[in-house]
Amino acid sequence: MSIIRTVHARVEGGVQGVGYRAWVEHIARSFGLSGWVRNRRDGSVEMTLRGTPENVSEMLRKCQDGPPDARVEKVEILGEGAGAYESFEVLPTI
Repeated sequence: MSIIRTVHARVEGGVQGVGYRAWVEHIARSFGLSGWVRNRRDGSVEMTLRGTPENVSEMLRKCQDGPPDARVEKVEILGEGAGAYESFEVLPTI
């Protein structure tokens, strides 16, 4: 039985209008993660990542840099341990 980690996180900074959500979706799928990503009206990007602890941790590290035009100021873990997701998707802005 493999251990699964689920993390709910928010990324702040210049992360909208720079392809951040599409980048997260691409990288998350390459790591075999499930979950979702969406923009928030406050200018942040919110996501849930589910997969092996190693892959989730590496994804969170990559989120600190983001795609080339992003200017990440903060990656904050909002919670851990809830949710089961079949795939990775981009959700509408809230």
